[in-house]
Amino acid sequence: MQALQDDRKTRERDIHDQRFAAGGTRGAVDKAYAIVGASHGDFKRRLITSAPGKRILEIGCAQGSNVLEFASAGATATGIDISDVAVRHARARAEELGLNASFFAMDAEATGFSDGSFDVVSGSAILHHLDTESAYREVARLLDFRGLALFVEPLGHNPFINLYRRLTPSLRTPDEHPLLLRDLELARKYFDTVNITYYYLTTLLTLPVAATRIGSTLIRIANAVDRVLFRFVPPLRKQAWYIVLELRGPRW
Repeated sequence: MQALQDDRKTRERDIHDQRFAAGGTRGAVDKAYAIVGASHGDFKRRLITSAPGKRILEIGCAQGSNVLEFASAGATATGIDISDVAVRHARARAEELGLNASFFAMDAEATGFSDGSFDVVSGSAILHHLDTESAYREVARLLDFRGLALFVEPLGHNPFINLYRRLTPSLRTPDEHPLLLRDLELARKYFDTVNITYYYLTTLLTLPVAATRIGSTLIRIANAVDRVLFRFVPPLRKQAWYIVLELRGPRW
């Protein structure tokens, strides 16, 4: 089992080293993310609001843009990533901007930080690259008992999104696994409070026009429709594309 875990992490590191060395984008797939402003904006606002005076860690920090924003907002900001290339880029960017932020090449499932080292632990589309239970356990250990963990992540139940994933395997790493309901339920083993906000169902229909003049208006309308659907028709939540996952009350 340990050998399999090591192989998985080596694959993830090598793929992301290559990706960041090539500029850090995934080409055509990035166009699909034109509609994710609501989830990612909500995620970012919550973190920036909580940043002043807090010790914030971002796992899977990539080239450090979020961490640098946290530092600018008054946090003691730290980022970790499995990719040495990403960490080098992040450090260079922090130095260029004159910001006090720390970056480390580190395994998010087994960091070298002490228990309770952070007030906030965050990540953007990172949990689905990790062993979910190991990640939850480590995040809970790293948090102060009053701390907050906040993640924005894709879900893996919508059949149309899953069809697209199957048709475009080269756009993802072989070991990533969009979260399932059982992954969300597992969080309750390590945290007293698990709050989930769901995004994007009818919004997916706007993808063909997202970059046009009417795209932003249609996306806003669809997001409003989705908020109503997810609130009043709970079974539809399973079909969301993205969630913001808020965890409090770590158990360690």
